[in-house]
Amino acid sequence: MIDTLAAIVVRPSRDSDVEPMLAIYRWHIRRGIDDGVEDTGTLQPDDLKDRRKNLRNRKLPHLAATVRGEVVGYAYVVIFRKRPAYRFTVKHSIYVHHDHHGQGIGRLLMQALIDACAGSGFKQMIGYIDAENVASLTLHERFGFARVGLLPGVAYRYGKWSDSVMVQRSLGAGVTAPITVNSRLPAA
Repeated sequence: MIDTLAAIVVRPSRDSDVEPMLAIYRWHIRRGIDDGVEDTGTLQPDDLKDRRKNLRNRKLPHLAATVRGEVVGYAYVVIFRKRPAYRFTVKHSIYVHHDHHGQGIGRLLMQALIDACAGSGFKQMIGYIDAENVASLTLHERFGFARVGLLPGVAYRYGKWSDSVMVQRSLGAGVTAPITVNSRLPAA
């Protein structure tokens, strides 16, 4: 248990964070797959290193949360769609180590992502959340995300079909401000 939020440090992720980030990711993925189902396609260390490099080259945040130097969570964004019209919208992902749920790590990672993306000129942030993940849905609501869609039965987890909730939040002035010709967001 973390004594205070001050003990949590959120910073850009590093190559040395890859193994602990993969352990966090694999736990989240595997807990939703039935026993006996082979988990093919799970990220490997080189996959995550390449993803980090690509995001860094495009100036998109890939963050790690640490406590006493140990990675306890991570978060990142990707461009929502590849076509140029969508270049002002990002989709985010946040993963917190299962031993550290409910300790404010997700909240700090979310705030850091929002700040980084708004500061870079992105206008909208999208997320997809398992409909039964009440903690994540509550976190998103606290940060001003609205539920904008329900995708019924899109995942098979825990031995049953699961729904996903699509959430969205404006960043900065959102869609109330026009885009200038000089907008320097990463190319889609």
